[in-house]
Amino acid sequence: MLLAVPLPGQLPTPPVDDETARIKVDVSVVSVLCSVRDGKGRLVSNLDKADFEIREEGKPQSILYFARETTLPLTLGLLVDSSISQQNLIAKEQAAAAKFFRQVLTPKDAAFLISFDISVDLLQDVTGSVGMLENALGAIQARGTGPQGGIGDPFPTGATGGTHLYDAVFLGATDVLQREAGRKALILISDGQDQGSKITRDRAIEAAQRTDAILYGILYVDRDFYGYGGGYSGESTLKKMAEDTGGRLFRANNDRELTGAFQQISDELRSQYSLGYVPSNAAHDGSYRKMDVRVKRGGLRVQARKGYYAPRDSYPGPR
Repeated sequence: MLLAVPLPGQLPTPPVDDETARIKVDVSVVSVLCSVRDGKGRLVSNLDKADFEIREEGKPQSILYFARETTLPLTLGLLVDSSISQQNLIAKEQAAAAKFFRQVLTPKDAAFLISFDISVDLLQDVTGSVGMLENALGAIQARGTGPQGGIGDPFPTGATGGTHLYDAVFLGATDVLQREAGRKALILISDGQDQGSKITRDRAIEAAQRTDAILYGILYVDRDFYGYGGGYSGESTLKKMAEDTGGRLFRANNDRELTGAFQQISDELRSQYSLGYVPSNAAHDGSYRKMDVRVKRGGLRVQARKGYYAPRDSYPGPR
């Protein structure tokens, strides 16, 4: 299933369900998922509501809801870079991802699979079937278009491009996760190089933030493809997208480290806290508001998104 990206200036059609719209306007609960680590980087999963504090634009907020998310349902989106620059890595990605699905998905959970290269393809919509996800993984093939329309060049100059990374994140958030409830995460396996997306990086980040999705980036690069002397600059892209949404960047230099990255993501997803508050600023102006989540105990570090978009009485979608 090919996903269509709106051209610059176009906006997704707003929801038409009156009850859903009323709830979005009348109830402005901000939900925050976070992970906590100690000084040695180990996950801390035994904290209580009283251990946390939240500030919005520097002002303290009252935490109304709290839960440990070790067993609550989860919707995962796996976004796999299938551009020509990744063709030598795809088989390892398929094996590691299949193992991850078997390991992390419980009967309560679901996942979907997107590949992206010269287009963005929804290979498997949201499902709880590991078998269907594994079959979809097997369909991933490297594709790419060069400057003259030929196969093999990862840096096309034409509008078709070669690696629609930002489009994939945007569509995974708006076309799939927006209709899902509960905890949501996107896992992006890529070298971080975007070529040809209609969506900008900031707009892709905004789409993830508006759907309350955490993005984890797995930096997996075929260094031989780019050459050790230069030509590669995608790490900072994945790092920003992950950190702005409350996730992390993992670096994998081989298949063992790739499997390890999936394992760490699995551990983190099962050791999260869910916090909720009604912001003291009740304006429905659609503005971006900075948020800071902290733990009162010393020596602990919180990993959470840096902000959120306030609701808008007439929500136009990510711009």
